[in-house]
Amino acid sequence: MSATLTADETLDEFRAAGALLEGHFILSSGLHSAVFLQKMFVFQDPARTERLCRALAERAREAFGPIDIVASPAVGGIVPGYETARQLGAKAIFVEREDGRFRLRRGFTIPPGARVLMVEDIITTGLSSREALEALAEHPGTIVGAACLIDRSGGKAEIGVRRVALATLDIPAYAPDALPAELAALPAVKPGSRALSGAA
Repeated sequence: MSATLTADETLDEFRAAGALLEGHFILSSGLHSAVFLQKMFVFQDPARTERLCRALAERAREAFGPIDIVASPAVGGIVPGYETARQLGAKAIFVEREDGRFRLRRGFTIPPGARVLMVEDIITTGLSSREALEALAEHPGTIVGAACLIDRSGGKAEIGVRRVALATLDIPAYAPDALPAELAALPAVKPGSRALSGAA
């Protein structure tokens, strides 16, 4: 039986986990939005995470063929990267920030000839994805593409490689000086993890 989820089924998993939040949020990109996808509410449920990442692994396998290594940006990409790698029978590694730049640490390596898939949780502007891919490109191996659970850029974020997503949404995000009045009237909350980038 196919593990593929439709975009609506993917969003239903987020809704069921209480992870599709509405209000006024400052995203890790610094942009503001009325919608925040709190993926950690999804990832605290191993069975739900497995369903989503099994579907993502199937989509990635169909798009890119065999995968040897799944690499993800820390912090948010570690859990989906690991589970997607498990579903693909691949190794799971991650890049993390050191002096403000993503790098492979902890003895992680990419051997020559390895087929590498970069897995993200959510793509908004594509900044984390681009930075992670730049770090991976410094190593041997072939980056075959990228995969994410949800692309909230409507497919417009440029990351430099082909990508697949379980759901592609076009959720508006605004610069701090260009907020619509109804969003500006709400108190802003900053739930993202990029501020943790100096940790570990």
